[in-house]
Amino acid sequence: MHVAIVGAGPTGLFLGAALAHRGHRVAAVDRDAGPGPDGGWERRGVMQFHHAHGFRPQIGEALQAEIPEAYDGWLAAGAEPITFTLPDGGRMPGGMRSRRETFERALRAAVVGTPGFTLRRGHVDAVTLDETGAATGLRVDGDDLPADLVIDASGRAGRATRALRAAPTLTGRTGIAYVDRQYRLRPGADPGPMTNPLAWQADLGGYQVIVFRHERGVFSVLVVRPTADPDLALLRHEAAFEAACRAVPGLDAWTDPDRSEPITPVFAGGALLNHYRGQAAPDGGVRRGFVAVGDAVATTTPMFGRGITTSLLQAREVLRLLDDGVDPSSVGEPFDAWCEAQMRPWVTDHVRMDAAMLDRWDGLDVDLTRRLPSDLVMAAAQVDPTIGRALPPYLAMLAGPECLDDVEPLAAAVYRSGWRPPRAEGPDRDELAATLRGALVAA
Repeated sequence: MHVAIVGAGPTGLFLGAALAHRGHRVAAVDRDAGPGPDGGWERRGVMQFHHAHGFRPQIGEALQAEIPEAYDGWLAAGAEPITFTLPDGGRMPGGMRSRRETFERALRAAVVGTPGFTLRRGHVDAVTLDETGAATGLRVDGDDLPADLVIDASGRAGRATRALRAAPTLTGRTGIAYVDRQYRLRPGADPGPMTNPLAWQADLGGYQVIVFRHERGVFSVLVVRPTADPDLALLRHEAAFEAACRAVPGLDAWTDPDRSEPITPVFAGGALLNHYRGQAAPDGGVRRGFVAVGDAVATTTPMFGRGITTSLLQAREVLRLLDDGVDPSSVGEPFDAWCEAQMRPWVTDHVRMDAAMLDRWDGLDVDLTRRLPSDLVMAAAQVDPTIGRALPPYLAMLAGPECLDDVEPLAAAVYRSGWRPPRAEGPDRDELAATLRGALVAA
């Protein structure tokens, strides 16, 4: 069949190559020109391209199953496998350490040139429809591109397909924003402290700091704050950001000039949303010949780095349905049911965590009249080790948030005893704000 894909980010490239390998003729349309001759690559309009990412084991598994040359290229570019050690001494895969840019370069290099796959630079004006409302292709820069199946992999904010789907059924601003910067360890320097195999993390009351390790000594420092806090918005300035790095114990070790050096500017993230949007058309039912995949369906707060994982899980489900003989024109309907069961719970999980974190930052106590959010369930493992046995599958996304249901009552008992997660050592919100203002005055 002929397939037209809107967008050539990770979801569009992965699906495009996998479908081409199955003998279909695929055209992916994207406004991005790709890496330039000098190696630079901006990915304009893709805010998260330079920000910190997490890569769960499903991503490597997907590449090895569908585009093994991309996986090999990713490893050759320095991507580092992570392994979890379980409480019983066993081991399980935890994903990969990598920058998103490194991942996308390896994926794009492997996909471009795939027989049957065409990457076309252009602007998608609209999805073309027949008299029944079924998708028949794309209109690209005024020209029609016919297709038997149209796939929207353009992300949450994609405009060309916006009118084809009903409004999101779960959405909302998180009340959280973040800034980050990438650093590289100096030759011979060891990494700083880690709180788990994926990251170092500290909640300091009113804000949170996370260090994500990437490949070849590169790491990202992420400072998460309430969007309503104008003082902490000063972190977007380099002098203020570096002052925060000096002020927070643990973070000062990571960013010590003798240990590491910054390799990017300070990146300020935009408004963060948790978002779930199914396949339903505005007038009900599911549009034939069309399916939305990836961030166009589900986006979550990036602090857990789940975005590419949820996208490739969706892509593999679309492939599975087609491999099982589902009519391409009606694949959206069973895919929608799968997303409701498998993707929506992750968005709901983040909605709960984000709301509860903002309440705690505002000084409210843990609400024991409701199910505990997942981050508080995990924190209670510091007191009850039994809880810790349920965490690795959740952290690696090998099981959905429901895998914590059995230990949530144990966590609730920990909080009913009066225990609360200790605040990390370091400046509180007011002290950090004063430090930021002082740094900018001195600069």
